[in-house]
Amino acid sequence: MENYVITIARGFGSGGRMIGMELASKLNIAYIDNEILQMASEESGIGEAFFVHADEKLHKLFFNKSVTNPIDRIITPASNKFISNENLFNYQKKIILRLAMEESCVIIGRAADYILRTFPNVVSVNIQAPVDACIDSIMHRMMVDEKEAEKLVKTTDKYRADYYRYYTGQEWDNPINYDISINSERLGRENVSDYIIQFAEKKLGKKLMKNEE
Repeated sequence: MENYVITIARGFGSGGRMIGMELASKLNIAYIDNEILQMASEESGIGEAFFVHADEKLHKLFFNKSVTNPIDRIITPASNKFISNENLFNYQKKIILRLAMEESCVIIGRAADYILRTFPNVVSVNIQAPVDACIDSIMHRMMVDEKEAEKLVKTTDKYRADYYRYYTGQEWDNPINYDISINSERLGRENVSDYIIQFAEKKLGKKLMKNEE
């Protein structure tokens, strides 16, 4: 495939979303985040609000499930499970698979690394940072105190871990699931996008950055 995809899993407050935006800008490719929800809504005919509600979150009843066995197929409108979390996920999965075959892009979250794990044109990245650094980042970005920032970091990362585990059967923070795991605080957030580009060029065996004239 001529096109390529860089997936980014990220800890809350690690700077992963901003790094993904910077990466897409430098490579002049699409940045895909919440756009998946809109595309999945258009594909399915299900209101976008349902996707927003379920986005990277699971109902409490899922947290206690010890066996991961979600339905791995698109459910038709005739079923009472048409707007179930599993079906919403499967529509997003369909969009992610299509994107990987059609265009170069950076995809944020949504277990895209697992969904595209067999694609040779994909580079999967996991961006994390120490908890203290994440808390400090959220305090400044969201203008909240330290206690609230800590709560947001821990709660959001738990949601992401539960989401990933339920739909993939894997652990979200296991570096084995990714091509490369990066500590954005240690490397310096301003340097991470360039580092990812260098790694991606090595893995894909081609230049991704166009020479400036």
